[in-house]
Amino acid sequence: MSGRRIFARPAHFAAIAPYVWMVLFFLVPFGFVLKISLSQTAIAQPPYEPVFDLMAGWGALKAAFAALSIDNFRLLVSDDIYVFAYVRSLTVAVTATALLLLIGYPIAYGMARLPARWQAVAMVLVIVPFWTSFLIRIYAWINILQHDGLLNQILLALHLVSQPVVWLSTDSAMYIGIVYSYLPFMILPLYATLAKMEPVLEEAASDLGAPRWQVFWLVTFPLSLPGVGAGVLLCFIPIVGEFVIPDLLAGSNALMIGQTLWLEFFTNKDWPVASAAAIVLLVVLLVPLLLYERLQKRQLEQGR
Repeated sequence: MSGRRIFARPAHFAAIAPYVWMVLFFLVPFGFVLKISLSQTAIAQPPYEPVFDLMAGWGALKAAFAALSIDNFRLLVSDDIYVFAYVRSLTVAVTATALLLLIGYPIAYGMARLPARWQAVAMVLVIVPFWTSFLIRIYAWINILQHDGLLNQILLALHLVSQPVVWLSTDSAMYIGIVYSYLPFMILPLYATLAKMEPVLEEAASDLGAPRWQVFWLVTFPLSLPGVGAGVLLCFIPIVGEFVIPDLLAGSNALMIGQTLWLEFFTNKDWPVASAAAIVLLVVLLVPLLLYERLQKRQLEQGR
């Protein structure tokens, strides 16, 4: 057997591995969730019907398939609770992602312009929060934002407010927690893109008489769009389904879809409706992914 064939087999297995991973850990669980979403709630174990019994014969399987329906999806469209949950989740995700981009872009730009030896230090400072448990960091913000917490003490000491501000159980606290938690996910892809950018391009634009704002808007920002797109997706998609931060920091007047899913699964024990809500959420999140992929293809075609 030639050396080329010996090394070709591991290469083939390596190429197949991602597809096996997708089938086992995405498509198979997705099939289970889809089946439950087409079932009906039942006071039983499991809490839905029909339950497929492969040993019951083809007739029983046909009857089980015939009992499936899309009633749960109709409920999601007709019930304002679920509609508002989706709308609120998308609104919060868009707003928080915009804030993250406004805050993260200058930080990433500054990191990319640092001397090489200081870029590694800046990278470590960005990643350091990940070394602490996510829940511990969110509970720390509860202590900071409470009535007699650190934030109110600083505001009172600086005479910026005359009495403590109510932060907890508000959307402001939720946005603070989201921006703090997801900021590294925005900075890192932006930094990776900006660090690769040739400074000669900006210098050439300046030499041709373009002011700084025009150099940034016409040269730097367009070249950093791949990093912008990656950072936006890395933040937007998990924020839409965020559960912990809204549940701990925001009020309970308006729930996001992640909180709604939790209530349906664990409080109401309505697995079919919760599964249907999860399927719709997945379909909604596929839209920005497909748009990003199309933009990437268009940029590649224009580059050629």
